[in-house]
Amino acid sequence: MSTEEKRTDEMKEKDKLIPRKYLVTFILVTSLFALWGFANDITNPMVAAFQTLMELTAAKASLVQFAFYGGYATMAIPAALFIRKYSYKSGILLGLALYATGAFLFIPAAAQQSFMFFCLSLYILTFGLAFLETTANPFILSLGSKETSTRRLNMAQAFNPMGSLCGMAVASLIVLPQLISDKRDAAGQIIFGALSEAEKADIRLHDLAVIRNPYVAIGLVVLIVLIVIALTKMPRTQSEEQKAMGHTHTTRQTLSNLWHNTIYREGVLAQMFYVAAQIMTWTFIIQYADNLGINKATAQMYNIVAMSLFLSSRFISTFLMRYVNSRCLLAIFGCGAALCTTGAIVIVGMPGLYCLVGVSFFMSLMFPTIYGIALENVDSQDTTLGAAFLVMAIVGGALMPPLQGMIIDLGTVVGHPAVNASFILPLICFLIIITYGYRSYHAKAVTLEH
Repeated sequence: MSTEEKRTDEMKEKDKLIPRKYLVTFILVTSLFALWGFANDITNPMVAAFQTLMELTAAKASLVQFAFYGGYATMAIPAALFIRKYSYKSGILLGLALYATGAFLFIPAAAQQSFMFFCLSLYILTFGLAFLETTANPFILSLGSKETSTRRLNMAQAFNPMGSLCGMAVASLIVLPQLISDKRDAAGQIIFGALSEAEKADIRLHDLAVIRNPYVAIGLVVLIVLIVIALTKMPRTQSEEQKAMGHTHTTRQTLSNLWHNTIYREGVLAQMFYVAAQIMTWTFIIQYADNLGINKATAQMYNIVAMSLFLSSRFISTFLMRYVNSRCLLAIFGCGAALCTTGAIVIVGMPGLYCLVGVSFFMSLMFPTIYGIALENVDSQDTTLGAAFLVMAIVGGALMPPLQGMIIDLGTVVGHPAVNASFILPLICFLIIITYGYRSYHAKAVTLEH
């Protein structure tokens, strides 16, 4: 083969979304996206389940999300430092081990019938998810050329909602229908609160076991994946090769580089508000439907429809990025999400619920696109820590749902159902994302001009 032919083959390989030599690694790492998607979306409906079963306010029940997403905030930076010292593969293995540990802690949590024990179990479980997200996202970006990195991450992230759909299906078809605490009278009102303490204790014992079982099952699956990845050789990334040669930035230098990168810095903020909007939209869709007299199991079906839209839109948006600038597309989809959220706020009734479901179509590209844009001009040696702050931004999912729960607990706001009014918080988040899409698009245009 001539030098010119070799150069042509190298160019073709570079332009590929997933180069052949990275295909097995891409598949294995992409499976992790489905695993944390399952955990995310089997947990969302548990907020409403715990609210009834443990007789909590919406604000206190949303501590489930505070514990879940607080784990990301706690462990993202330690995960990045661990990965910088060792390797992406080591980070994945430790993440899977922590994931399984948190899942298995549901066994003693159910035995103790302790809400705070469940929160602690989720907190530890998400230590593992923080390791996986801090590792998997930049790893996927590195498996090919920079030109295709955002599209490649969108493709990998498409498997996240597949896991989410599995989690939602388990919640909707297996967990929620078996919850005795959600039984209703002829008027559609939950009867659990009117029962005697002895009857409530028996129901709690049954329902907490129902909630526990899928977490134990996913813990076993995670252990199998851990073994497979432990036995598989992973390629070195550019940053790992530089580290092996002794060419590394100090942590101080990396932090300085990240801070002075405006698009990255604003990307972390946009990511925090995006995750907050996503979690609020998916967590409180059940309360929104409940306000319309729809039971939890049926309400979760609307969540499944929302996730199906999210999944299909992920593939659509990945295709559109071949022709439309990702920054521009982010701003356009942000506008669509804001319009649907406005409909969910102002329309009382089923059309408002349909608007709320429709928000998911426009949210689909936001996480990986913000992630890719933010890291696009970050040095490869700074990527791991840069990724950690973007994962740490998931703390938005811990901070804002309790605030939305407080609004819902008001019952009404100026004569309007409080559950509708509470979606003003996701609306604000989408306006911030639109601004980031516009600003990053403008900054890129200015860079190209010069």
